[in-house]
Amino acid sequence: MDAKGALATAFDVGELGFEPTEVAPQLHAMAMNTEDSLREYLRLFVRIPLLGRIGPLASTFDFVADAAPGVKEILGVGKLCYEVRERHYDLIVVDAEASGHIVSQIGAPKVIADLVQVGLVRDQTQWMLDILDDPMRTGVAVVTTPEEMPVTETIDLLGRLRDETGAHASAVIANRVLPAMFSRREQAVVDRLDDAMELLVDVAGPAVATVVDAARLTETRRSTGAEHLDRLRHWLESSGDVADGLPIITVPELFSRGSGPRVVSLVAQALTDELDPEPPSGVDGRG
Repeated sequence: MDAKGALATAFDVGELGFEPTEVAPQLHAMAMNTEDSLREYLRLFVRIPLLGRIGPLASTFDFVADAAPGVKEILGVGKLCYEVRERHYDLIVVDAEASGHIVSQIGAPKVIADLVQVGLVRDQTQWMLDILDDPMRTGVAVVTTPEEMPVTETIDLLGRLRDETGAHASAVIANRVLPAMFSRREQAVVDRLDDAMELLVDVAGPAVATVVDAARLTETRRSTGAEHLDRLRHWLESSGDVADGLPIITVPELFSRGSGPRVVSLVAQALTDELDPEPPSGVDGRG
């Protein structure tokens, strides 16, 4: 559902369309759009064969969708639920909308089910709700960064998710987390470097002051980010059934200017290390 093309860039492939494209062995990707979703819905559920473009019908649908809540969103989430129900894939991962839109997107079937109590529309939304509300089949991984606003938005999203959609959070992922630069003993030394800065400049050159300032700035950012994550962690631990005490899975700042498969592999490895930190039996972790 990412309209920016970031997924195609991440896997170094051409522009993705509505038809699944194999981007890696046994891994397929696709991009969602309203017209193709509407076309497929009409073909599968209303049994209307459509040849060529459905521009006029899509325009009419957009007009109706803007007036009725949940109508446009139901096509996207309905497509995903359909793939789950038909078991076309082992696992379906969705790059969903930002936190400001995800509630309305996931909650679209519930909104329509509340508006329409009987008939075909009700039947079409109920099976979607059965999938979305089942924590064994559907989970929302909420991604944040160690900053004040993203953490606040994450807390708000987790609070609204269950109440307004019925869906369950399965993970909270903190991305771009800076590593600690110094141990406590090293930090004590860094705090006293100003007293020896003149000597350090004489020995190592004038650039040493810039390096020390950069290190201090980075450590300050890391410390501030840790405070925000502590606030999130405290909220998760005290939220009860709202977030089920979810742990925070961290992905470190990669310090990489590039993008593409290499970055995907680095993120995947970081997640693997977080989710399965113990080395296999007989492996000492060195290599």
